[in-house]
Amino acid sequence: MTVAESPSRPTGSAKPILEGRRGVAPQIAVYVFVIVPLLALIAAIPFAWGWGLGWTDVVLAAVFYVISGLGITVGYHRYFTHGSFKAKRPLRIALAVAGSLAMQGPVIDWVADHRRHHAFSDKEGDPHSPWLFGTGPGALARGFWHSHMGWLFERDQTNEARFTPDLLADRDIVRVDRLFIAWSTTTLLAPALLGGLLTWSWWGALTGFFWAGLVRVALLHHVTWSINSICHMIGDQPFAARDHSRNVWPLAVLSFGESWHNLHHADPTCARHGVQRGQVDISARVIRIFEKLGWAHSVRWPTPRRLEKLARTAA
Repeated sequence: MTVAESPSRPTGSAKPILEGRRGVAPQIAVYVFVIVPLLALIAAIPFAWGWGLGWTDVVLAAVFYVISGLGITVGYHRYFTHGSFKAKRPLRIALAVAGSLAMQGPVIDWVADHRRHHAFSDKEGDPHSPWLFGTGPGALARGFWHSHMGWLFERDQTNEARFTPDLLADRDIVRVDRLFIAWSTTTLLAPALLGGLLTWSWWGALTGFFWAGLVRVALLHHVTWSINSICHMIGDQPFAARDHSRNVWPLAVLSFGESWHNLHHADPTCARHGVQRGQVDISARVIRIFEKLGWAHSVRWPTPRRLEKLARTAA
């Protein structure tokens, strides 16, 4: 399927974009996974000022943020969605599990939505473009909400048979996908268990659950969603892309390099998104480590010739 393919003009025997509507239970799960961590994040500021936050909570939150965040950026995104590198079977499974710990959806569902996003980026058919409602102030406000998190509450479900046949054919990945509720439970209860054991107190378990569980999940949610919204609305565009993808440097570290979004849309399968001087791309460094350890191979690193071509076209 090409980027130019229109959702309103299916070609030949192409499968439809959508495959019906989500059931009630998955839709309720979306509300719970989005709203509960968000409420925890809002409550975090006054909670932190007085009591209940210690070094144990900070370290646990950082560790789980890195594991689940890289599971999304390196695993769900660069590996499963775009095939930026090939991974040995244990790493492939580990990346699917790590991404599941971010509570952003089962791996196959996430990849299907993101491949659809690239197929119709900022056009009709894109599940989360901020430019679907117009360019006026009101339309852009509505578009920001839609692209940031509003699209998650819609019940249209991307057709996985069309966008992820490779993952549906992998029994290990299907198994990880079906255990999403178990991974979501683990990502919240594991910090509580560790917090309780490290402090040997129920209070440590509670604060571990709150900070390294709920607050960490909420922060990672909004960083990831900001790539969908902010990085398609503001920032610079040094490379040619057929959409509004842009670079937003303040998000680079928290997003592990995902906010160098313009190059990614100009060259989606590239394993490195931050290719210019000073552009920190933690995910690319992790992929490099995997490659040196022999866990990953056939990495699609950027070449000077390719980058020059993209930059020259953009000029």
